[in-house]
Amino acid sequence: MTVIAELHEVHLLELPVGLYASTQEHSEALRRELSLIAEQLRQRSETALPLRLIDLIGELNASYGGLAAEQEERLADAVADGETTIPDLTYHVPAEVGPAVMHLAEILDEADEYCRAGRHLLTLATAPDQVRFRRWFLGEFSRQLAGAAPTPWPEYR
Repeated sequence: MTVIAELHEVHLLELPVGLYASTQEHSEALRRELSLIAEQLRQRSETALPLRLIDLIGELNASYGGLAAEQEERLADAVADGETTIPDLTYHVPAEVGPAVMHLAEILDEADEYCRAGRHLLTLATAPDQVRFRRWFLGEFSRQLAGAAPTPWPEYR
C-alpha cells in the first residue's frame, strides 16, 4: 500500500520574474559545470578537487532537480511572455520539503564559496541580488511549512 504524504500550500507572493530568470540561469551554469566535473571524475581515478566539492556535486545532481513541474512551467511561460511579476505562485508540497530546501540553501552557499575562491570552478559566485532572492524563495518554503504567513518579495527585499 502506497502512503501519500499530506501536501501543504506554499505561496510565493509578488515573485519578480526577471530576478527569478537570472538566478535560474546562474544556477544552471553552476549545475552544468558541476556535471562536467563529475563526468571527468568518473573517467579518471585521481582528482585534485577537495572531497567536499565532490560531495556537493553528487548531492546537487542527485537530490535537487525541480520542485514542481507545473510551477516551473508557469515560471518559464512568465519569462517567455515578458511578465515582470507573478502575483501568487502556489506550490503543493509535503512538509519534508522545508528542511530539504534549507539544506539546498546551505549547499548553494557553500558552492558559492568555491566559486569565490576561483580555484576549482570557473562559474562566478552568485550575485548579491540573486542570493537575496534565493534566500527568500527557499526560505518561504521553510517558513510557511513551519506555520508562518507568506512574505511578499517586496516586503522581504
